Amino acid sequence: MHRISILLVSLCLAVAAASPTWQERIAGGTDAGDGQFPYMVSLRDQQRMHFCGGAILNNRWVITGAKCVSGKDPAEILVLTGSQSLMRGGTNHQADRIIIHPNFNYLANDVAVVRVRTPIMLSADTFALRLASYRIDTAIGAVLSGWGRRSLGSPAFPDWLQYLTTQVISLESCRDHFNDELIPDVVMCTTYPAGRSACVGDAGSPLVYGGELHGIVSWGMSCGGAHPDVFTRVSSQRGWVLAHTMQ
Repeated sequence: MHRISILLVSLCLAVAAASPTWQERIAGGTDAGDGQFPYMVSLRDQQRMHFCGGAILNNRWVITGAKCVSGKDPAEILVLTGSQSLMRGGTNHQADRIIIHPNFNYLANDVAVVRVRTPIMLSADTFALRLASYRIDTAIGAVLSGWGRRSLGSPAFPDWLQYLTTQVISLESCRDHFNDELIPDVVMCTTYPAGRSACVGDAGSPLVYGGELHGIVSWGMSCGGAHPDVFTRVSSQRGWVLAHTMQ
């Protein structure tokens, strides 16, 4: 019980830090190349400050984490597409609808879809990402992309999109790091070399494997530390997502 309490406290701190006042990004990441992640979007407030990541599903909908948009009105959210820079280029789309998974809690079903008011112009530099069509239990070579600071102590908010390659580990291995109650079957976990991982403000950002969206950053216990990162498993949410975005 004591171990569970410690983990839940850490989780609550991570969730609180996901607000726009504290945006962290991939620790130990590499600068993305031009056009490398054309499906990537930045969710930002009306002052155009980035607060979460996401991915394009089609010309009207993007997918992100439920934590990112819970309690928000669509009028508060802009969706930046077509740029790897937060300050230059791309197109800002006003959101006009938010749908959060009805069974969302901070441990499971951390997924939401956001509709934009005007269609996203899809092109070679801005295109949709396919939803995972199958479940992966372990894999090498999944790619995480996202914006934010390089580490918990970084004083400045960097501009350029980052990425890193990671390893998907089994739920059994992930539960060895945490506790069974914290790792339900509808999530997936990744590990990285020391000093690299997702950070809290990468919430909602995509994990891609085999050209498909397999994970959405949900939560983690350390930024570049020894614990795995936890993602919403997209293959478990595919039916729900399609039911709400094929309109």
